[in-house]
Amino acid sequence: MNADRLPPVAPEVTATLVEGLSPRLRKRLDAAVIKLAARPVHRDGDTTTIEVDDETELRLHAPGGVVAQVEDVTCGCLLAPACVHRAAAACAAPTADLVPEPAEQPTPEAAGPASADADAATGAGAGAVATHPASVTYQATAMVPASATHRSSGTDSLPGPGPAPGLTPDAGPAPPETATPDQRAAADALWAAGAAVLEAGVDGAGAVAQSALLRAAHTARLRHLPRAAGAALSVVTLLRAARAGDPSYRTAELVTALAELLGTARRVATATGTELAAVRGRVRRPYSPDGSLRLYGLFTEPVVTDSGHGGVRTWVAGADGRLFTVGDVAPGSVGRALGVADRAVRLGDSALTHRELGRAGLAVSGATVSPDGRLGAGKSVKAVTARGAAWTEPPLAALWETPPAEQAARALRSTSRYADPDGTGSDLLFLDVELLGAVREPGGTCLLALGEGGVPVRLTAADDDPALAHRDNLALLAAAPETRLRIIGRLIPAAHPRLTLLACSHPTGEGTIDLGLDRLRRADLPDPAAPAHFAPPQPAGPGARSPLYLLERRVEQTVPAGRAALGMLGDVTAETRRIRRGGLPTAAGLLTALCASAAQRERDHFGRLLPADTDGFAAYWLAAARYSAAVSESLCSAAWNPTGEVQGVSGGPPAAAARPAV
Repeated sequence: MNADRLPPVAPEVTATLVEGLSPRLRKRLDAAVIKLAARPVHRDGDTTTIEVDDETELRLHAPGGVVAQVEDVTCGCLLAPACVHRAAAACAAPTADLVPEPAEQPTPEAAGPASADADAATGAGAGAVATHPASVTYQATAMVPASATHRSSGTDSLPGPGPAPGLTPDAGPAPPETATPDQRAAADALWAAGAAVLEAGVDGAGAVAQSALLRAAHTARLRHLPRAAGAALSVVTLLRAARAGDPSYRTAELVTALAELLGTARRVATATGTELAAVRGRVRRPYSPDGSLRLYGLFTEPVVTDSGHGGVRTWVAGADGRLFTVGDVAPGSVGRALGVADRAVRLGDSALTHRELGRAGLAVSGATVSPDGRLGAGKSVKAVTARGAAWTEPPLAALWETPPAEQAARALRSTSRYADPDGTGSDLLFLDVELLGAVREPGGTCLLALGEGGVPVRLTAADDDPALAHRDNLALLAAAPETRLRIIGRLIPAAHPRLTLLACSHPTGEGTIDLGLDRLRRADLPDPAAPAHFAPPQPAGPGARSPLYLLERRVEQTVPAGRAALGMLGDVTAETRRIRRGGLPTAAGLLTALCASAAQRERDHFGRLLPADTDGFAAYWLAAARYSAAVSESLCSAAWNPTGEVQGVSGGPPAAAARPAV
């Protein structure tokens, strides 16, 4: 049975079914989930039937596409409704994204079809909803990993009519807003559930531990903490992928999701004012009016996600240099991405296709824009085709005039793993480079280019799918050393300058190439007969020699096997000594404290082991994870700077992330 064939189940439905099991049945739950996954599934309208055995059927009723009530899961066995089958089916099904109905939810006119692609790609759009007595609706979409969703929360709701923020009538400034007692309690429950997962590791975080996370996530969303609740659902999704052996699962993604969950839950109690708004998060991104815009096309990129969505995203720039996107992403695969590229853009009265818009222009009136630059396409939006601009002409030429180091720092602020999700900024870089040739790396071959200031930049394919043109185009460009190109790429955070190559000027100097959609030919190269050229080995930068990986691997090692795996390491003096020699004393102290906390087990007066300090261990692990991310981003920023200066990226010096009270 493929879990995708089951309808999404509301988090509190799964939690309630698991909590209703007897202790004996809870121990059998994980085995029941595996056994049920091998049974046939049939869908008839809103009802999905699982054949438990030759005589017993289990039904999931999903009006609107989501199982929103406990009573919607029924089983025909003799032990029902107290059987293990109902809970096992809920645990095997995708988790529905629960969405409170906030007053600031964008209207259909403000969001429109163009906003739907953003929500579809992040698991936050599309699909009918079912009303629940607790004023919660559920979307018929499974959560996707945190690396695809964690920046879509935005900030808290916009202030409504009334006095200006921070002021009360006939009074002085009001004290900053703080979390309510209910919100603190919900955050504490999320922290406890996340710490329990960290204690047990992936191997021990079965259906019971996941149901505790789902219950805490549901409570947090009801208490208006959507950012932490979303992180909890992402952790559950990644845990299920890890335990099922999903080839797309990556331990680093679960590390990020767990650190986001624990860090956000910890900050709820101390955050005030605007920080509290960011910690709370926003369920849906708002689309706000932006008047009239004159837009110039840059390029179009295919979008194919692990969550089963396909389409395209076209990037345009305003007269002031701001970047915007117009997309069309929906459930589908690479075939849909290739087909949608030649469909008309759903924006106003324009008849341009996405490919054409990437090289033309638009004049838009009544524009609506989300914080991350997505253009809405409501009824009030009017758009007509206008003249575009070459990359060497204003206003587009100004994008390439910003120094690469500044562009990289801006992109890192946009992609930082633990930054408050304000939804602003872009991870694109605009560079003038000279191609040097291919470079062999452990993960494959990439294209080496020389950027401004003599900084070597590694260019990789955005997608290896042979149906897309990325890989073949990169191989052809490797056969054109000394060719100078104007390129657009997406930053890859690494210890050396690295980009996924998305678009470039044509090697002949005329026009541009969308490297995922347009295919270069050998005749387009300056020397059509030249074979692929391999550049000489490049010296490793200072970031590549950093011993930070010694701390990072211990942080990652905890997630699959839990605290016990770290507690058995023994003496880590040699590792901490090497880290100190590398100039990272805070990292050395964190590694020592983390391993000591993992190994610490106290005994009572009778010599019996006392329960482990899961809270203390989780705090040290969180500090180590946040510190490692901050230092990695600073090393990445320094790699793009010819002077080698390390700049803070995540809002403060890396050492600030080392406090266990994060």
